[in-house]
Amino acid sequence: MTTPVRTPVVFIHGLWLHASSWGPWLDLFRDAGYEPLAPGWPGEPDSVEEARQRPELVADTGIGDATEHFRKIIETLDGDPVVVGHSFGGLIAQKLLGEGLAAGAVAIDPAQMKGVRPLPLAQIRSALPAMGNPANLHRAVSLTREAFRYGFGNALPAGESDELYDAWTIPGPARPVFQAATANFSPRSQAKVNTANATRGPLLIISGTKDHTVPDVTTRATYRQYRRSGVVTELKQFEGRGHSLTVDSGWKEIAQSVLQWLKERQL
Repeated sequence: MTTPVRTPVVFIHGLWLHASSWGPWLDLFRDAGYEPLAPGWPGEPDSVEEARQRPELVADTGIGDATEHFRKIIETLDGDPVVVGHSFGGLIAQKLLGEGLAAGAVAIDPAQMKGVRPLPLAQIRSALPAMGNPANLHRAVSLTREAFRYGFGNALPAGESDELYDAWTIPGPARPVFQAATANFSPRSQAKVNTANATRGPLLIISGTKDHTVPDVTTRATYRQYRRSGVVTELKQFEGRGHSLTVDSGWKEIAQSVLQWLKERQL
């Protein structure tokens, strides 16, 4: 009897969370019949503890470096994957989809792409740990407990935010934050996405309406970048959810919504 082919799903995390934070999603998607994997960013150690001890391993990694890293991983897979990304992972998921490397993609609170213009004060404040010092461009930066609470855990009880901080946070390269912030002034910005690709697969964009790191107005502006596209592009908003929505106690609501969308789109 032939074993059914399981569609690969590549999960891409954003800055300041370790790849292992996708663990519950992997279990859920595997049980749903997919072949999930959550590779880290270039140079990212296998454990949270080692990543905290060796920040230099990811320092100076840019959006282009990370995209190329995940492109090479996708090329080793049997069949075109679905790519699910959060924050800067959501931006990378859109880049990979625009390049025709995925059957479909889900961008959860995706980092700002070239062409997106809103820049709310909450987003600026959330970026200050990286951009507050120009020398951070070539460094990996860690969030303080307070910065994580503002950027990720603002919609959570303080205790839950602190638990997530202790469990999953790692230093992240600051370069992508600088690249996204200056994208509209750079003709060859690595934050550019091919939104005009008329042959790409379906795209779901998810927004948490209380997100400080990628506010809802920014995510809606990302969705509007596809307004001339004839390909399936959908926006789903989750009221009262912050940037922690993929790892906090309400993660399953987001994950099941993604699974339902994949089923509807036959992916």
